[in-house]
Amino acid sequence: MSFLISAPASGSGKTTVTLGLLRALTRRGTALRGAKSGPDYIDPRFHEAACGQACVNLDAWAMTPDRIRALAGGLPLIIEGAMGLFDGAPPEGKGASADLARILKLPVVLVIDAARMAGSVAPLAKGFIAHDPGLRVAGVILNNTGSPRHEGMLRRALGDIPVFGAIPRSAGVAQPSRHLGLVQAQERPDLEAFLDVAADLVAAHCDLLALAGMLSPLPPATAQRMPPPAQSIAIARDAAFAFAYPHLLEDWRAAGAVLSFFSPLADDPAPQADLIFLPGGYPELHAGRLARNARFLDSLRQSEALIYGECGGYMVLGDALTDADGVTHPMAGLLRLETSFAQRKLHLGYRDMTATQGPISGSWKGHEFHYATTLRAKGTPLFQIKDAEGTALPPMGLIAGRVSGSFAHIIDLASGKAEA
Repeated sequence: MSFLISAPASGSGKTTVTLGLLRALTRRGTALRGAKSGPDYIDPRFHEAACGQACVNLDAWAMTPDRIRALAGGLPLIIEGAMGLFDGAPPEGKGASADLARILKLPVVLVIDAARMAGSVAPLAKGFIAHDPGLRVAGVILNNTGSPRHEGMLRRALGDIPVFGAIPRSAGVAQPSRHLGLVQAQERPDLEAFLDVAADLVAAHCDLLALAGMLSPLPPATAQRMPPPAQSIAIARDAAFAFAYPHLLEDWRAAGAVLSFFSPLADDPAPQADLIFLPGGYPELHAGRLARNARFLDSLRQSEALIYGECGGYMVLGDALTDADGVTHPMAGLLRLETSFAQRKLHLGYRDMTATQGPISGSWKGHEFHYATTLRAKGTPLFQIKDAEGTALPPMGLIAGRVSGSFAHIIDLASGKAEA
Protein backbone atom coordinates (compact mmCIF):
# COMPACT_ATOMS: atom_id res chain seq x y z
CA MET A 1 0.00 0.00 0.00
CA SER A 2 0.96 3.65 -0.43
CA PHE A 3 -0.93 6.77 0.63
CA LEU A 4 -2.14 10.13 -0.63
CA ILE A 5 -1.43 13.47 1.07
CA SER A 6 -4.38 15.81 0.66
CA ALA A 7 -6.03 18.73 2.44
CA PRO A 8 -9.32 20.58 2.77
CA ALA A 9 -8.02 23.35 0.49
CA SER A 10 -5.02 24.66 -1.41
CA GLY A 11 -2.35 26.37 0.68
CA SER A 12 -2.62 23.97 3.61
CA GLY A 13 0.98 22.76 3.36
CA LYS A 14 0.67 19.57 1.30
CA THR A 15 3.84 20.22 -0.70
CA THR A 16 6.04 20.92 2.32
CA VAL A 17 4.71 17.88 4.20
CA THR A 18 5.15 15.65 1.15
CA LEU A 19 8.71 16.84 0.49
CA GLY A 20 9.61 16.55 4.15
CA LEU A 21 8.29 13.00 4.32
CA LEU A 22 10.04 11.94 1.10
CA ARG A 23 13.40 13.29 2.29
CA ALA A 24 13.04 12.13 5.92
CA LEU A 25 11.99 8.58 5.02
CA THR A 26 14.69 8.32 2.34
CA ARG A 27 17.30 9.35 4.91
CA ARG A 28 16.07 6.46 7.09
CA GLY A 29 16.65 4.00 4.25
CA THR A 30 13.05 3.64 3.02
CA ALA A 31 12.82 3.06 -0.74
CA LEU A 32 9.95 5.15 -2.08
CA ARG A 33 9.04 7.75 -4.68
CA GLY A 34 6.67 10.66 -5.06
CA ALA A 35 3.73 11.18 -7.38
CA LYS A 36 1.61 14.24 -8.12
CA SER A 37 -2.12 14.37 -8.73
CA GLY A 38 -3.16 16.22 -11.85
CA PRO A 39 -1.31 18.43 -14.32
CA ASP A 40 1.80 19.86 -12.65
CA TYR A 41 5.35 20.42 -13.89
CA ILE A 42 6.83 22.08 -10.81
CA ASP A 43 6.19 19.87 -7.77
CA PRO A 44 7.39 16.59 -9.38
CA ARG A 45 10.92 17.94 -9.81
CA PHE A 46 11.00 18.78 -6.09
CA HIS A 47 9.78 15.24 -5.31
CA GLU A 48 12.64 13.79 -7.35
CA ALA A 49 15.19 15.95 -5.57
CA ALA A 50 13.76 14.95 -2.19
CA CYS A 51 14.00 11.18 -2.64
CA GLY A 52 16.21 10.57 -5.68
CA GLN A 53 13.52 8.69 -7.60
CA ALA A 54 11.51 9.66 -10.68
CA CYS A 55 8.14 11.24 -9.95
CA VAL A 56 5.05 10.50 -12.04
CA ASN A 57 1.95 12.57 -12.70
CA LEU A 58 -1.28 10.67 -12.05
CA ASP A 59 -4.29 12.39 -13.57
CA ALA A 60 -7.75 11.01 -12.84
CA TRP A 61 -9.38 13.31 -15.41
CA ALA A 62 -7.06 12.73 -18.35
CA MET A 63 -5.94 9.13 -17.72
CA THR A 64 -7.84 5.86 -17.62
CA PRO A 65 -7.74 3.81 -14.39
CA ASP A 66 -5.53 1.25 -16.15
CA ARG A 67 -3.09 3.98 -17.14
CA ILE A 68 -2.98 5.30 -13.56
CA ARG A 69 -2.36 1.83 -12.15
CA ALA A 70 0.40 1.20 -14.71
CA LEU A 71 2.21 4.43 -13.80
CA ALA A 72 1.75 3.86 -10.05
CA GLY A 73 3.12 0.31 -9.97
CA GLY A 74 6.53 -0.34 -8.46
CA LEU A 75 8.15 1.44 -5.51
CA PRO A 76 5.84 2.62 -2.72
CA LEU A 77 4.31 6.02 -3.42
CA ILE A 78 3.53 9.11 -1.46
CA ILE A 79 1.11 10.95 -3.75
CA GLU A 80 0.70 14.69 -3.32
CA GLY A 81 -2.85 15.75 -4.06
CA ALA A 82 -3.91 18.91 -5.85
CA MET A 83 -6.18 21.59 -4.33
CA GLY A 84 -8.67 20.16 -1.83
CA LEU A 85 -9.39 16.44 -1.55
CA PHE A 86 -12.68 16.57 -3.47
CA ASP A 87 -11.85 19.45 -5.86
CA GLY A 88 -11.91 18.38 -9.52
CA ALA A 89 -13.02 19.58 -12.91
CA PRO A 90 -16.60 20.71 -13.55
CA PRO A 91 -19.32 19.65 -13.76
CA GLU A 92 -18.97 16.54 -11.53
CA GLY A 93 -15.55 17.18 -10.00
CA LYS A 94 -13.83 14.45 -12.00
CA GLY A 95 -10.07 14.31 -11.55
CA ALA A 96 -10.06 15.17 -7.85
CA SER A 97 -7.39 13.68 -5.63
CA ALA A 98 -10.14 11.55 -4.07
CA ASP A 99 -10.59 9.83 -7.45
CA LEU A 100 -6.95 8.73 -7.40
CA ALA A 101 -7.33 7.33 -3.90
CA ARG A 102 -10.37 5.33 -5.00
CA ILE A 103 -8.75 4.01 -8.19
CA LEU A 104 -5.60 2.90 -6.38
CA LYS A 105 -7.45 1.91 -3.17
CA LEU A 106 -5.19 4.12 -1.06
CA PRO A 107 -5.71 5.72 2.34
CA VAL A 108 -5.63 9.50 2.64
CA VAL A 109 -3.61 11.55 5.13
CA LEU A 110 -5.30 14.94 5.52
CA VAL A 111 -3.09 17.98 6.12
CA ILE A 112 -5.04 20.61 8.03
CA ASP A 113 -3.78 24.17 8.35
CA ALA A 114 -4.69 24.69 11.99
CA ALA A 115 -3.18 28.14 12.40
CA ARG A 116 -6.52 29.88 12.92
CA MET A 117 -8.62 27.21 14.61
CA ALA A 118 -8.93 25.17 17.77
CA GLY A 119 -12.07 23.15 18.49
CA SER A 120 -13.35 23.73 14.95
CA VAL A 121 -10.75 21.26 13.69
CA ALA A 122 -13.00 18.40 14.82
CA PRO A 123 -16.07 19.02 12.64
CA LEU A 124 -13.78 19.83 9.73
CA ALA A 125 -11.89 16.55 10.01
CA LYS A 126 -15.01 14.52 10.78
CA GLY A 127 -16.77 16.00 7.77
CA PHE A 128 -13.99 14.93 5.42
CA ILE A 129 -13.81 11.47 7.01
CA ALA A 130 -17.57 10.88 6.70
CA HIS A 131 -18.17 12.56 3.33
CA ASP A 132 -17.39 9.53 1.15
CA PRO A 133 -17.82 6.06 2.70
CA GLY A 134 -15.79 4.59 -0.19
CA LEU A 135 -12.74 6.60 0.82
CA ARG A 136 -10.57 5.99 3.90
CA VAL A 137 -9.05 8.98 5.63
CA ALA A 138 -6.42 7.28 7.79
CA GLY A 139 -5.70 10.35 9.90
CA VAL A 140 -4.52 13.93 9.90
CA ILE A 141 -1.35 15.98 10.11
CA LEU A 142 -1.88 19.31 11.83
CA ASN A 143 0.13 22.09 10.19
CA ASN A 144 1.09 25.56 11.43
CA THR A 145 0.38 24.93 15.10
CA GLY A 146 1.19 27.94 17.26
CA SER A 147 2.41 26.37 20.50
CA PRO A 148 2.34 23.11 22.51
CA ARG A 149 -0.83 24.42 24.20
CA HIS A 150 -2.45 25.02 20.81
CA GLU A 151 -1.46 21.51 19.70
CA GLY A 152 -3.01 20.04 22.84
CA MET A 153 -6.30 21.83 22.20
CA LEU A 154 -6.40 20.48 18.65
CA ARG A 155 -5.60 16.91 19.70
CA ARG A 156 -8.25 16.94 22.44
CA ALA A 157 -10.85 18.25 19.97
CA LEU A 158 -10.02 15.48 17.47
CA GLY A 159 -10.55 12.77 20.07
CA ASP A 160 -9.93 9.33 18.58
CA ILE A 161 -9.09 10.60 15.07
CA PRO A 162 -5.47 9.50 14.44
CA VAL A 163 -3.02 12.43 14.42
CA PHE A 164 0.19 11.53 12.56
CA GLY A 165 1.89 14.77 13.49
CA ALA A 166 1.60 18.41 14.51
CA ILE A 167 4.01 20.73 12.70
CA PRO A 168 4.67 24.16 14.21
CA ARG A 169 4.81 27.32 12.15
CA SER A 170 8.21 27.73 10.47
CA ALA A 171 9.47 30.49 8.19
CA GLY A 172 12.25 28.20 6.98
CA VAL A 173 9.98 26.26 4.63
CA ALA A 174 8.31 29.17 2.85
CA GLN A 175 8.76 28.81 -0.90
CA PRO A 176 9.18 31.59 -3.50
CA SER A 177 6.58 31.64 -6.25
CA ARG A 178 5.74 33.16 -9.60
CA HIS A 179 2.58 33.23 -11.68
CA LEU A 180 2.57 29.53 -12.62
CA GLY A 181 3.41 28.31 -9.12
CA LEU A 182 6.68 27.58 -7.39
CA VAL A 183 10.04 28.55 -8.75
CA GLN A 184 11.51 25.49 -10.47
CA ALA A 185 13.68 23.10 -8.47
CA GLN A 186 16.72 23.61 -10.72
CA GLU A 187 16.49 27.38 -10.17
CA ARG A 188 16.95 27.13 -6.40
CA PRO A 189 20.59 27.20 -5.24
CA ASP A 190 19.34 26.42 -1.72
CA LEU A 191 17.33 23.37 -2.80
CA GLU A 192 19.17 20.77 -0.73
CA ALA A 193 19.16 22.98 2.35
CA PHE A 194 15.42 23.65 1.92
CA LEU A 195 14.64 19.93 1.59
CA ASP A 196 16.71 19.11 4.66
CA VAL A 197 14.93 21.78 6.69
CA ALA A 198 11.54 20.37 5.61
CA ALA A 199 12.71 16.83 6.45
CA ASP A 200 14.04 17.87 9.87
CA LEU A 201 10.76 19.61 10.65
CA VAL A 202 8.63 16.63 9.61
CA ALA A 203 10.90 14.10 11.34
CA ALA A 204 10.76 16.04 14.59
CA HIS A 205 6.98 16.47 14.64
CA CYS A 206 5.45 13.51 12.74
CA ASP A 207 5.20 9.78 13.47
CA LEU A 208 7.48 8.48 10.73
CA LEU A 209 7.14 4.87 11.87
CA ALA A 210 3.37 4.94 11.54
CA LEU A 211 3.51 6.64 8.15
CA ALA A 212 6.24 4.29 6.86
CA GLY A 213 4.09 1.39 8.02
CA MET A 214 1.52 2.33 5.37
CA LEU A 215 4.08 2.00 2.57
CA SER A 216 4.34 -1.05 0.36
CA PRO A 217 4.72 -1.49 -3.43
CA LEU A 218 1.68 -1.23 -5.65
CA PRO A 219 1.24 -4.15 -8.07
CA PRO A 220 2.53 -3.80 -11.64
CA ALA A 221 -0.02 -3.10 -14.36
CA THR A 222 -0.06 -2.37 -18.08
CA ALA A 223 -1.94 0.13 -20.24
CA GLN A 224 -1.81 1.53 -23.74
CA ARG A 225 0.97 4.06 -24.25
CA MET A 226 1.06 7.16 -26.44
CA PRO A 227 2.72 6.49 -29.82
CA PRO A 228 5.76 8.61 -30.75
CA PRO A 229 5.25 11.31 -33.39
CA ALA A 230 8.56 10.36 -35.04
CA GLN A 231 11.36 7.83 -34.71
CA SER A 232 14.02 10.37 -33.73
CA ILE A 233 13.03 13.34 -31.60
CA ALA A 234 15.19 16.29 -30.48
CA ILE A 235 13.79 17.83 -27.29
CA ALA A 236 14.59 21.27 -25.87
CA ARG A 237 15.46 20.96 -22.18
CA ASP A 238 16.59 23.76 -19.84
CA ALA A 239 15.06 26.33 -17.46
CA ALA A 240 13.07 27.89 -20.33
CA PHE A 241 11.75 24.57 -21.70
CA ALA A 242 11.26 22.32 -18.67
CA PHE A 243 7.60 21.34 -18.96
CA ALA A 244 7.65 17.92 -20.65
CA TYR A 245 5.82 15.09 -18.88
CA PRO A 246 8.20 12.20 -18.14
CA HIS A 247 5.50 9.63 -18.91
CA LEU A 248 5.10 11.14 -22.40
CA LEU A 249 8.83 10.87 -23.13
CA GLU A 250 8.97 7.37 -21.62
CA ASP A 251 6.10 6.27 -23.86
CA TRP A 252 7.99 7.49 -26.92
CA ARG A 253 11.21 5.83 -25.78
CA ALA A 254 9.45 2.54 -24.99
CA ALA A 255 8.02 2.48 -28.51
CA GLY A 256 11.52 2.68 -29.97
CA ALA A 257 11.90 6.42 -30.56
CA VAL A 258 15.41 7.81 -30.12
CA LEU A 259 15.38 10.92 -27.93
CA SER A 260 18.11 13.58 -27.80
CA PHE A 261 18.20 16.79 -25.79
CA PHE A 262 19.57 20.28 -26.30
CA SER A 263 19.53 23.67 -24.53
CA PRO A 264 18.20 26.70 -26.40
CA LEU A 265 19.40 28.91 -23.53
CA ALA A 266 22.95 27.69 -24.18
CA ASP A 267 22.41 28.51 -27.88
CA ASP A 268 22.65 24.84 -28.83
CA PRO A 269 21.42 24.14 -32.35
CA ALA A 270 18.66 21.56 -32.53
CA PRO A 271 20.21 18.12 -33.18
CA GLN A 272 19.37 16.36 -36.41
CA ALA A 273 16.14 14.45 -35.95
CA ASP A 274 12.82 13.63 -37.59
CA LEU A 275 11.00 15.94 -35.16
CA ILE A 276 12.03 18.85 -32.92
CA PHE A 277 9.92 19.24 -29.77
CA LEU A 278 9.87 22.54 -27.87
CA PRO A 279 8.04 21.92 -24.55
CA GLY A 280 6.51 24.57 -22.38
CA GLY A 281 8.34 26.42 -19.65
CA TYR A 282 9.27 30.02 -18.95
CA PRO A 283 10.58 31.45 -22.25
CA GLU A 284 9.11 34.84 -21.32
CA LEU A 285 11.68 35.11 -18.52
CA HIS A 286 14.50 34.52 -21.01
CA ALA A 287 13.02 36.11 -24.14
CA GLY A 288 15.88 38.54 -24.72
CA ARG A 289 18.49 35.82 -24.41
CA LEU A 290 16.57 33.48 -26.71
CA ALA A 291 16.15 36.26 -29.29
CA ARG A 292 19.93 36.68 -29.36
CA ASN A 293 20.68 32.95 -29.65
CA ALA A 294 21.12 32.83 -33.42
CA ARG A 295 22.48 29.29 -33.60
CA PHE A 296 19.37 27.94 -31.90
CA LEU A 297 16.89 30.01 -33.91
CA ASP A 298 18.65 29.42 -37.22
CA SER A 299 18.67 25.68 -36.61
CA LEU A 300 14.87 25.79 -36.40
CA ARG A 301 14.55 27.96 -39.50
CA GLN A 302 16.93 25.84 -41.57
CA SER A 303 15.83 22.41 -40.36
CA GLU A 304 13.84 20.10 -42.61
CA ALA A 305 12.42 18.29 -39.57
CA LEU A 306 8.89 18.52 -38.28
CA ILE A 307 8.69 20.99 -35.39
CA TYR A 308 6.09 20.90 -32.61
CA GLY A 309 5.77 23.35 -29.70
CA GLU A 310 3.63 23.32 -26.56
CA CYS A 311 2.72 26.53 -24.72
CA GLY A 312 6.07 28.30 -24.20
CA GLY A 313 7.56 26.34 -27.08
CA TYR A 314 4.63 27.41 -29.25
CA MET A 315 5.27 31.07 -28.45
CA VAL A 316 8.95 30.75 -29.40
CA LEU A 317 7.91 29.42 -32.81
CA GLY A 318 5.98 32.64 -33.46
CA ASP A 319 7.08 36.00 -34.82
CA ALA A 320 7.39 37.88 -31.53
CA LEU A 321 7.03 37.55 -27.76
CA THR A 322 6.46 40.60 -25.54
CA ASP A 323 7.71 40.16 -21.98
CA ALA A 324 6.12 41.44 -18.76
CA ASP A 325 8.05 44.71 -19.05
CA GLY A 326 6.49 45.43 -22.44
CA VAL A 327 9.67 44.71 -24.42
CA THR A 328 9.00 42.84 -27.67
CA HIS A 329 11.54 40.20 -28.74
CA PRO A 330 11.72 38.55 -32.18
CA MET A 331 11.32 34.78 -32.07
CA ALA A 332 11.79 32.03 -34.68
CA GLY A 333 9.21 33.47 -37.12
CA LEU A 334 7.92 30.05 -38.21
CA LEU A 335 4.29 30.73 -37.26
CA ARG A 336 2.30 33.94 -37.72
CA LEU A 337 1.93 34.34 -33.98
CA GLU A 338 2.53 37.25 -31.59
CA THR A 339 2.06 36.83 -27.85
CA SER A 340 2.40 39.10 -24.84
CA PHE A 341 2.86 38.93 -21.06
CA ALA A 342 2.41 42.69 -20.76
CA GLN A 343 -1.31 42.00 -21.20
CA ARG A 344 -1.89 39.06 -18.87
CA LYS A 345 -4.96 36.86 -18.81
CA LEU A 346 -5.29 33.47 -17.14
CA HIS A 347 -6.20 30.56 -19.40
CA LEU A 348 -6.78 27.43 -17.32
CA GLY A 349 -8.51 24.09 -17.68
CA TYR A 350 -8.56 20.57 -19.02
CA ARG A 351 -8.98 20.18 -22.76
CA ASP A 352 -10.25 17.52 -25.17
CA MET A 353 -8.08 18.06 -28.25
CA THR A 354 -8.35 16.72 -31.79
CA ALA A 355 -5.84 17.38 -34.60
CA THR A 356 -6.49 16.11 -38.10
CA GLN A 357 -3.02 16.90 -39.46
CA GLY A 358 0.54 17.33 -38.27
CA PRO A 359 2.84 15.05 -36.27
CA ILE A 360 0.48 14.72 -33.33
CA SER A 361 -2.73 14.14 -35.28
CA GLY A 362 -5.33 12.27 -33.25
CA SER A 363 -7.50 12.81 -30.20
CA TRP A 364 -5.93 13.65 -26.86
CA LYS A 365 -6.57 14.67 -23.28
CA GLY A 366 -4.61 17.73 -22.23
CA HIS A 367 -4.60 20.92 -20.24
CA GLU A 368 -4.02 24.62 -20.67
CA PHE A 369 -2.44 26.90 -18.04
CA HIS A 370 -0.83 30.19 -19.02
CA TYR A 371 -1.10 33.95 -18.70
CA ALA A 372 -0.03 34.90 -22.21
CA THR A 373 -2.30 37.03 -24.38
CA THR A 374 -2.44 36.27 -28.10
CA LEU A 375 -2.04 39.52 -30.00
CA ARG A 376 -2.08 37.90 -33.42
CA ALA A 377 -2.53 34.35 -34.71
CA LYS A 378 -3.01 33.91 -38.43
CA GLY A 379 -3.24 30.62 -40.26
CA THR A 380 -4.71 27.13 -39.96
CA PRO A 381 -5.63 26.07 -36.40
CA LEU A 382 -4.02 22.88 -35.09
CA PHE A 383 -6.65 21.62 -32.62
CA GLN A 384 -10.39 21.52 -32.28
CA ILE A 385 -11.00 21.95 -28.55
CA LYS A 386 -13.60 21.20 -25.89
CA ASP A 387 -13.38 22.03 -22.21
CA ALA A 388 -13.96 19.61 -19.32
CA GLU A 389 -17.72 20.13 -19.55
CA GLY A 390 -17.77 19.22 -23.26
CA THR A 391 -18.32 22.80 -24.43
CA ALA A 392 -16.66 23.62 -27.74
CA LEU A 393 -14.00 26.33 -27.48
CA PRO A 394 -12.40 28.32 -30.29
CA PRO A 395 -9.84 26.28 -32.27
CA MET A 396 -6.38 26.39 -30.73
CA GLY A 397 -2.87 26.61 -32.10
CA LEU A 398 -1.47 26.86 -35.60
CA ILE A 399 0.00 24.56 -38.23
CA ALA A 400 2.00 25.79 -41.20
CA GLY A 401 3.70 23.10 -43.24
CA ARG A 402 6.18 21.22 -41.08
CA VAL A 403 5.67 23.52 -38.03
CA SER A 404 2.84 23.27 -35.52
CA GLY A 405 2.01 24.06 -31.92
CA SER A 406 -0.55 25.30 -29.43
CA PHE A 407 -0.95 26.44 -25.84
CA ALA A 408 -2.22 22.98 -24.81
CA HIS A 409 -0.10 20.31 -23.14
CA ILE A 410 -0.83 16.70 -24.09
CA ILE A 411 -1.35 14.38 -21.10
CA ASP A 412 -2.65 11.15 -22.62
CA LEU A 413 -4.67 9.48 -25.34
CA ALA A 414 -8.36 10.27 -25.50
CA SER A 415 -10.26 7.14 -24.41
CA GLY A 416 -7.10 5.10 -24.81
CA LYS A 417 -6.98 5.59 -28.58
CA ALA A 418 -4.83 7.80 -30.79
CA GLU A 419 -7.15 7.89 -33.80
CA ALA A 420 -8.81 11.12 -34.75
